[in-house]
Amino acid sequence: MTDLNKLLASLSPEKRKLLELQLKKKGSAFNAFPLSFAQRRLWFLDQLSPGSTAYNIPAAVRLKGRLHVSALQKSLEEIVRRHEILRTTFTTVHDTPMQVVSKEVRLPLQIVDLTAVPQAEREVRLKEEIAELSRTVFNLATGPLIRVALFKLSEEEHVLALVMHHIVSDGWSVGVFVQEFSELYSALLEKRDPQLPELTIQYVDFAQWQRKWLQGENRQKQVEYWKKVLGENPPVLELPTDRPRPAKRTFRGDLVRRIYPARLLKSLNELSQRLGVTPFMTLLAAFYVMLYRYSGQNDMTVGTPIANRNREEIEPLIGFFVNTLVLRANFEENWSFTRLLEHVREVVLGAFSHQDLPFEMLVEEISPERDMSHTPLFQVMFVYQNLPGSGLQLPGLTLSPVEIESKTAKFDLTLSIAEHPEGGLAVGIEYDLDLFNRDTIERMLDHYQVLLESIVQSPERPVCELEILPEEEKKQVLFGWNRYDIQYSPEKCLHQIFEETAARYPEAVAVIDGETEMSYRELNRRANRLARYLRKKGV
Repeated sequence: MTDLNKLLASLSPEKRKLLELQLKKKGSAFNAFPLSFAQRRLWFLDQLSPGSTAYNIPAAVRLKGRLHVSALQKSLEEIVRRHEILRTTFTTVHDTPMQVVSKEVRLPLQIVDLTAVPQAEREVRLKEEIAELSRTVFNLATGPLIRVALFKLSEEEHVLALVMHHIVSDGWSVGVFVQEFSELYSALLEKRDPQLPELTIQYVDFAQWQRKWLQGENRQKQVEYWKKVLGENPPVLELPTDRPRPAKRTFRGDLVRRIYPARLLKSLNELSQRLGVTPFMTLLAAFYVMLYRYSGQNDMTVGTPIANRNREEIEPLIGFFVNTLVLRANFEENWSFTRLLEHVREVVLGAFSHQDLPFEMLVEEISPERDMSHTPLFQVMFVYQNLPGSGLQLPGLTLSPVEIESKTAKFDLTLSIAEHPEGGLAVGIEYDLDLFNRDTIERMLDHYQVLLESIVQSPERPVCELEILPEEEKKQVLFGWNRYDIQYSPEKCLHQIFEETAARYPEAVAVIDGETEMSYRELNRRANRLARYLRKKGV
């Protein structure tokens, strides 16, 4: 079987399909293919943590108007027919993970009628139902790795929800799915042929092409660049957390969203245009500043996803194509924001020109010290994307996206930013519940907005001096938590005032370090002993 796999991998798509047909004519059930590098990583993660839902991709769309359920069902079935990846499961051949494409897969449509639920409670119940669907555990070996449910809210309103495992899909794929569904559904109702050309290749073709291309000189050039940028031990970002970091990540997460005003978006776009950078670069540079102000580190890595669809043939495919780039910034605290932005521009352009090396292969090549409490190479992610400006129109229906609450976190933090259809910036932070409280993330979103406003007002200021605290929080830190109105005698030094306090309150707690406490009496005694020692040494 191994020799046959090697033979298949070396064949052109046309010759491979011909060989498969010959095998099937002879009664062979062989239809296993090598995994892409990204698929292989998720397969191994699934073996390490079976039952995890961290890599489920949920999506939902609201359908207002008269819905034809039979046309919807047929449209879904046609999408599964068109895309082999949605009929794929995973097995091992001689201990090697392989993807198996089934000729047919039945995709049951779960219909949930919520019309009996009181209207005031219906949306809450809908969110609960979608969340439950999103937490569905997939079995990679048995499949199917896509589930679809239709929630009926009224005769004129439904919500279509689907969940796919990341090993067969990505964010771009969700858009492909919606576009194809729209065209197929419209064609059925209008009694015409759908305007969807047959796919020239399938995901298994990409996986085999990727393995062939990433050999020899192509691989060497990519690896050399990333090793130079990241070094042998990329820095680990140590943000202050609300709780100690657990020894092993559980992927429990939550999401906090915020809408920043349209005027801020306009100012950021104008600044980016004036400085010759993209909004992505400006917002990323601001993220670096916030991370620096939180951690004190000025050498850090941030991950960012890219569609990785740089070939025309794979643009219309559903599948796991997305790649992750590691962006390392190393700057000085006295740099102005504009100077940092120049550096970030160079970092981003260099990374994008070397984007073909799969993240999974990069981890293997760098081989950082493995730690189950941290993700390798980076611990926080930055995502920037544009959203469509209006809902999609179908015969008798209007479509609009439904926000789904995330209950998982792949990283310590993921900052996601998109231009909101109604203006402004839609900003969200997905965070690890084992590390952070919700109010901490709420403040972080406040800080990021204040920082962006400070940047557009004074981009030449040093990054260490840019404003980050809202006025109310600044007052709380400077005045609310300080007894600034206490009067001290100008004739006495600080050590004399301390000695008087120690004499007045000898048993009161003066210092706390973890679980250790020290009274004023003991602190004064130790201070005097140190002073005598220093004087003995001639100080």
